[in-house]
Order: sequence, then structure tokens, then C-alpha cells
Amino acid sequence: MTDAYIFDAVRSPRGKGRADGALHEVTSVSLGKQMLNAIKERSDLPADAVEDVIWGNATQAMEQGGCLARTTVLASDLGEAVPGLSINRFCASGMEAVNLAANQVKGGAGQGYIAGGVECMSRVAMGSDGAAVAVDPTVAMDSYFVPQGISADIIATQYGISRDDADAFAVESQRRAAAAWEDRRFDRSIVTVRDVNGLPILSHDEYMRPGTDMQALGALKASFKDMGETMPGFDKVALLKYPHLEAINHIHHAGNSSGIVDGSAAVLIGNKEFGEAHGLTPRARIRATAKIGTDPTIMLTGPVPATEKILRDSGMAISDIDLFEVNEAFSSVVLRFMQAFDVDHDRLNVNGGAIAMGHPLGASGAIIIGTLLDELERTGKGTGLATLCVASGMGAATIIERL
Repeated sequence: MTDAYIFDAVRSPRGKGRADGALHEVTSVSLGKQMLNAIKERSDLPADAVEDVIWGNATQAMEQGGCLARTTVLASDLGEAVPGLSINRFCASGMEAVNLAANQVKGGAGQGYIAGGVECMSRVAMGSDGAAVAVDPTVAMDSYFVPQGISADIIATQYGISRDDADAFAVESQRRAAAAWEDRRFDRSIVTVRDVNGLPILSHDEYMRPGTDMQALGALKASFKDMGETMPGFDKVALLKYPHLEAINHIHHAGNSSGIVDGSAAVLIGNKEFGEAHGLTPRARIRATAKIGTDPTIMLTGPVPATEKILRDSGMAISDIDLFEVNEAFSSVVLRFMQAFDVDHDRLNVNGGAIAMGHPLGASGAIIIGTLLDELERTGKGTGLATLCVASGMGAATIIERL
């Protein structure tokens, strides 16, 4: 087995995932193409330098369907000899693309890959693919399916996380994201998105609300209470699965949950020979990867067992990790992770996360790997772990080591 290195990582700013968002006019192909071209240009790569492009997106329908990876390659400045592989592990799709590419390199199946993902949620709505796990009763009934927001509230109920806990975490995410942008901590990775005429249309994460405070969040109605308590009554489904709970405490709302946004990210991965052939210096080594299945009803607890697995497989302890990036799908997901491992918030999501900047499903895993790498370099720390919860009850994780 050979080592797999990260040579570069880029991402787009995240645009509001609605019709008046800055990126609504940009297709998934165009947004992804701009990330591929940025990797190629920044590393001065020949058009056919990489073995493959592995591209994640969670809603593979309409313009995001039909092997979006290959379509994006054809639209980009990469050569037509470069194939493309579209993958879907829901919210971990971008991370799984990176992990798969790294493991291909480690196994000798090519020297270099571009991996990442895209999600244009303003153009292709979440759930518009009609996923069987939610709509096929022969699956949904047996797995006690509930929507993710209900799952997040189950986590809060099961592990004693209050509305104030979740709101305070969200306020801090907003504060940290604003401070990171002010300190220009994302400069190395951000690629300004341009329109069809080449004019810049977004250079900054658009979703952020830096003035958010506890009072503003306290005024918001819990988003999933009605669907839990009235028809179709998902709380009753949850309580059939977890009869030890008296009721579901609904604490999540738009302000302490991840934002719906458009975004893309790409990571250049290769072995030592790839770097030498193209005059590239590796920035990090991908030390370990992991994925795992979990309870499909509570659904979003995957970062905990995924982290346990990756630490066990790599012979590491939680104390060996200097920095953590845990995707902020909902406040309770990250608060549960901190609770499970007794991780101090000073080491986790130090530049904010998806509550402040948004969660472009298929891209988020690649985004947080890039953010982790940038922060390891900025602070001079050595080792970082990135992890996400995943729909249907899964988790994924990646450990990187700064060089």
C-alpha cells in the first residue's frame, strides 16, 4: 500500500438555496466545472493528468442526474480521456468521493484523482428524486422512517440536549464563521463563482447571519413539531421504536439547523510519484477513512460510531486528534459528538460550520476536509478528523495528517 496525499483543495462560496440566491442561475455542471478547472489551473496539470473524477451529489435527478461526474468533466478543461464516477452517500457523498479516491491511490489503481461534489439545492430540491427509503412503505414502515428533523429532535431527547444548548451552539457557529471570514481564513480555498460571461457573481458565503443572538433564535417556532405531533404523526412512529421516551422534545428550527445552499468543492489526491511528476508538494496525508451503518430512525448519530471505528482501525485515540470538523447538519448532532468523546469546543468547528454557512449536501464532506486542512496549516497543528452524519443511518469519517 502506498500513501495518498492531498495536494490541493478548493470550494465555492455557498449561495442561498432559493430562487433569489446568488448561485441560482448557475447549473450543477457549471458550478462543478469551475471547481475542476480551478484545481487544474492552480496545479498546472495537463488535461489528462488524473485517473478519474469521483463526484458526489445527494439528489441525483434532473440536471444532477445521468452521471453528473462525467458530464462535468466534459464541460471542464479536463481531457475527454478522463472518466467520471458519480456517487451518492447522501450528506457524506463529497467525503466518500475523497475517501474512495484515496483508497484507489493506496491500492495502486492510478496515481492521481480529483474528488469532491456539488449540490445546487436552489435548482434541484432535496427529496425531488423520490427516494424509496422515504416513500416506499415496504421499506419506510419496517425501518420506522421519520424525517431528519424528527431524528435530530430524537437525539436531543435521548441525550438531554436542550433548546438553549442548541441555540447557543448555533449563535457560536455564526460568530466563528463571521470571524473566520473577517480574518480571511478561507482565502486559500475559495474560488469565486462566475456567470456564463465570466463575470464574478459570488466570492463570499451568502447564507451567514452574523448578528444572530439567543433572543432572535428564541422567537423561532420549532420546525418539526407539527409534523411530529399531527398527521402523519411521526412522533408516534419514533415512540414505537423508542418506547422508553415519554415524548419527543422538539428543539430544532431554521436557526439551529444547517442552511439550504448551493455549493461545490474539489480535492486533488495522489501518490508521491504523481506529485513529483507534476511538481506538486503534498499538503497532507490521508491517514485513515471509515464508513458505518447505524440506526435508521434516529439516523444522525453516525459521527460517533464512525469516529470510534476510524480510531480503532488506525490505532489512534481521541486524544491524538488536534482538530475536528463535524458537519453541523443540526445542533444536536454535533453536541452529541462532543458529549460522547468529551471534546472541547475549542478544538471543534473552530471556523463555524453548516449552521452558519450552509450544507450543500453532496459537497459538504469535501468542504469540511478542505476547511480542516486549511486550519491545520494556519495553526501549525498536526492531525485532524472530519466526520458527517448521513441520511438512512450512516456515518463517515476521514483522518488527515498535515505535512
